[in-house]
Amino acid sequence: MANGRNISWSGYVSQRWVMAVMGMMGVMIAYVMRACLGITLTQMVRPVVMVDESVRSIRHEYCPMPHSSSNGNTKSNRTDITEDKYQNRFDWDEKTQGEILSSFYYGYILTHLPSGVLSQRFGGKHTMGLGILSTAVFTLMTPYVSYMGTRPLTILRFIEGLGEGTMFPALCTLLAQWAPPEEKGKLSTLVFAGVQIGNIFSNFLSGLIIQYIPGGWPNVFYIFGITSLIWFVLWCMFVYDDPSSHPFISKVERDYLKESIGSLERQKDLAPTPWITILTSWPVWALIIVEAGHDWGAYTIITDLPKYMNDVLHFSISENGLLSSFPYIAQWVTSILVSILADWLITKRIMSVTAVRKSFAVIGNVGPGIGVICASFVGCNKMLATLCFTLGLALMGFCYPSIRVNSLDLSHNYAPTIMALVNGIGCLSGMATPYIVGILTPNRTVLEWRLVFWIMMAVMTASSVVYGIYGSGELQPWDNLQQHCLKENEKSKRELPMNERLSIIYSKSIDD
Repeated sequence: MANGRNISWSGYVSQRWVMAVMGMMGVMIAYVMRACLGITLTQMVRPVVMVDESVRSIRHEYCPMPHSSSNGNTKSNRTDITEDKYQNRFDWDEKTQGEILSSFYYGYILTHLPSGVLSQRFGGKHTMGLGILSTAVFTLMTPYVSYMGTRPLTILRFIEGLGEGTMFPALCTLLAQWAPPEEKGKLSTLVFAGVQIGNIFSNFLSGLIIQYIPGGWPNVFYIFGITSLIWFVLWCMFVYDDPSSHPFISKVERDYLKESIGSLERQKDLAPTPWITILTSWPVWALIIVEAGHDWGAYTIITDLPKYMNDVLHFSISENGLLSSFPYIAQWVTSILVSILADWLITKRIMSVTAVRKSFAVIGNVGPGIGVICASFVGCNKMLATLCFTLGLALMGFCYPSIRVNSLDLSHNYAPTIMALVNGIGCLSGMATPYIVGILTPNRTVLEWRLVFWIMMAVMTASSVVYGIYGSGELQPWDNLQQHCLKENEKSKRELPMNERLSIIYSKSIDD
């Protein structure tokens, strides 16, 4: 019991694992609120089945609608989509949908750095909690605002992004205070596994809600918004900024964390953030670049996989919700297994921290690119396409015990700031990909989507190469500038000639 692993508030529950589970649930509901619009749009917008005859004539570009008429009469197709059941849907083209999906990330990127500074100064609990609370309130407003038009909906999604931008910097602050080195991979992966679980629930539950609960797609936003409000109450009750401020933690667990991490209290008197040093650090920029590449692929899949399955493969809403969640289930399982493997490799000294971070990042970035390319080449085969997406995203799970925790490797004191930079700049991909997909896929053909997937693979592979060359898993010397300067001064003194060293010692003895 001396290791603190099973000591807790009630004697049975470890408070660092309570923080990790609540953090995972927070990430989960945040991603549910973020991603549910992707599948809900398939039921909010009128379907378009009429395409140019030149597109239809090219083999393997267009997947036929199930139970469609075989006479190819475009007039009857247009009549089909103007049936009464589609009259209440919105007439938004692909470009407009891309703008709505992108608007979230314009707000998301703006609050990363401010929230990193706030959580560093005041703690991560309320920084994250209030951000998710605001997102929940605006999620509840989404159905009403949607009927006001595309511009109000775009503004609403922008404001939702502002709230969610606080999440990862705040979690990074909490993990720095609660995660001992030998459990950093497992705790961090558990927290960030909320991304995959959120994507699973947003797709699977959204499809069930739309199909089986009277009222249709608005219920998606109502149910997820209310669930998020409940989480906020529990978060305020059970999570604390650091072990020293926790009223329920046992002395044994507190002592264990103090011994393993080195500090239990946030450094409120921390020196100002060394911006120039951080912004000129190659390991930091390597992490930023690989995160941007990873996010390009992740956001392409998160926002557009349901659209691909609906528009190209023509899954029904229930099939879409179920099969769109399969890749994320595989990714979640993989992330947990490889996080255990990563900690084992580091603990047994089989691989260095840097080697683990780099090799896992390459697998987690290149693998998904290969998977989506294969999916585009199997054409209209629904099951094979789903299998390719599932295998590709399963490999993306390797990114969680690598680039997701690398900010904590580089710096303990400034990890929130680094996380804010990394995740914030990475969000540029989230701003770009839905808009680019909307432009590149006007006819929703397999060939158009294949180009989207080739671009995705190229970006993810190139970013992995940069990280493989310049990335690092070692604590950087600027993490504690005062201690670093003392070490440098001692080093420089040792390198002085003997007569100068004796002179310094003599002068100090006189002063004393």
